[in-house]
Amino acid sequence: MDKKKVILLVGALIVAIGTALLARSMFAGAAAPDAEAAAEVEPTGPKVLVAKRGLPVGTIVTADAVAYQLWPQELVQDAYFIDGEADMDALLGTVVRHPITAGEPVTQGSLVAPGDRGFLAAALGPGMRAVTVPVSARTGVGGFVFPGDRVDMVLTQRVTGDGGEALQASETILTNLRVLATDQSTETTTTEDGRTVVRGFRTVTLEVTPRLAEKIAVAQTIGTISLSLRSIADNQAELERALASGDIAVPDDATPEEEERILRAAMSRPGEGGTTFQTGGDVSRFQRSSVPSQGGADRGGAPAAVAQAPVQVTPGISANATPSGPSVRVTRGKATTVTPVDRGAGALLDRQASAMGEGARVAPVGMSTLR
Repeated sequence: MDKKKVILLVGALIVAIGTALLARSMFAGAAAPDAEAAAEVEPTGPKVLVAKRGLPVGTIVTADAVAYQLWPQELVQDAYFIDGEADMDALLGTVVRHPITAGEPVTQGSLVAPGDRGFLAAALGPGMRAVTVPVSARTGVGGFVFPGDRVDMVLTQRVTGDGGEALQASETILTNLRVLATDQSTETTTTEDGRTVVRGFRTVTLEVTPRLAEKIAVAQTIGTISLSLRSIADNQAELERALASGDIAVPDDATPEEEERILRAAMSRPGEGGTTFQTGGDVSRFQRSSVPSQGGADRGGAPAAVAQAPVQVTPGISANATPSGPSVRVTRGKATTVTPVDRGAGALLDRQASAMGEGARVAPVGMSTLR
C-alpha cells in the first residue's frame, strides 16, 4: 500500500477517536451538574413528624395520620417532634387543637394529650356537645367499644294501655355517634405486645349535637338505652348512597382539600329519624304488635267491641230522639227498633245485613194482604 494512504488512514482514525472522546466528556460534564443539583435539593436534616392527611380540629391522632419525614436542618423548629427524641406511642390518642394541613409539621402546641386541661373540649367538633350515658356489659357491647369508634343508640321500652296489656318495643333512635371516652378514659390501653385490652365500663361519653343531647336525656327516662357498634365500612357505604341520591352536593369547582372536608364532615355527621324498630309481635307470635288502646284492647291491638243493647222506640215517640251515632232502624208493624252499631264500615254493613234479614222474614206477612 502507498505510504501516503497509510498516513491518511491513521490520521483519520486519530481524528475520529479524538472526536468521540470529546463528545463523551461534553455529555458527562452536562449530566454532572444535574446530579449535583438533585443532591443539593434532597433534605439532609433530621426526620420531623408531619401530617399524612388534613387533620381538622378534634381529630384523634392515630398511627396512619402522621409519619416522620426528612426536613432541612435550617428549617427545624424547637416545637417540632424529632425522630428519636419524641415518643410516638405517647402521641397516639392525642387530639388536634389547631387544624393541620397535609404535609405540615406537627407542633407540640397543636396537640392536647389525654388528661390535659381542655382535652375533651378540643376533641369536640364545632357546634357539638358531649353527653354521658350509663351502660353495662350487656348494653355496651361487652366492653368492645373504644374511643374513636362509631355506635348507634337503641331504646327499649314497654308501652302499657288502660287494659293492662303492654307492648314491648325497641327502636334505633340515633345513628353514627362518635365515642369520645369510656368511663373516664379517653385512650385505648394496650399490652406490651401491642394487643388492645378489653375491659368493662359503666359510662360512655358520646359526641352529639345540642338537639340530640336533648333527645338522649329524654330517652334515658323512657326506657333502657343500648349501644350497637357500627362497622368501619358503614360510613363509606352510606356516603356513597348519599352522593348518588343528591343529599350531599360537592361543587364542581371545589378543590381537593374542600372536597375532602365536605365528605369528611358528612361521614362524621350523626343521624336521627327514619330508623328501624321492632315490636314484641315481630319477635314472638304471643306478643302484641300494636299499641294498646286507651279503652282496653284485644291481644292483636284492635279496640275491644262494646256491646250495646238495642233501643226500643215506642209508638208516638220519634226515633230521632235517640242518642246520635251509627245505628240501624228495624220497623215491625208499628214498632221501630234502633240498634246502635260499632264505628267502622265492616260493622255497619254487618248490622245492615242483619236488619235486612229481619225485614225479609216480616215482609211476606205484610205483602200477603195486598193480594
